[in-house]
Amino acid sequence: MSDLQLQGAIEALLFASGQPLPADKIGGILQLPVEQVHTLIADMLKVMTAAERGLVIVEVAGGYQLCTKPAFFDIINKLAAIQEARLSTAALETLAIVAFKQPVTKQEIESIRGVSSDRVITTLSDRMLIKEIGRKETIGRPILYGTTTEFLQCFGLKSLGDLPAIANLLPESHSAE
Repeated sequence: MSDLQLQGAIEALLFASGQPLPADKIGGILQLPVEQVHTLIADMLKVMTAAERGLVIVEVAGGYQLCTKPAFFDIINKLAAIQEARLSTAALETLAIVAFKQPVTKQEIESIRGVSSDRVITTLSDRMLIKEIGRKETIGRPILYGTTTEFLQCFGLKSLGDLPAIANLLPESHSAE
């Protein structure tokens, strides 16, 4: 293998590992002397540092690890906030109501759920999964909610037409009712 191919292999190993990999382990996998691993990584570091790339190799905990550059901390933080944020059962339930019944008011959501939904609606709005899409033409003109493009992306849908039919989601004992 050429040095470039070996560097590609090292990069792939570091990426796949997600944890620091010691040079001897990398050398064992690629059947290389440890000194050559250090040299290849040093060459990779020069290229990664000089280029406007998002990744860098760091030596940590007795091994090498592929990490994002500190300059991209704010961007990575935004991603982490989105990915780490799990939805509660109440949020998923409310999101399903909005997705299938939109446009829908808070009162209609609460009528279906049987509990107050203020906090859940705020959470879903903050995560940009639902949004205000207008006002209902009725007394008090309550806010109407609908799903967002982020909702479609999050659930891998091209459009709302890709949602399953509600009848297909109900157990067979309820679908005849």
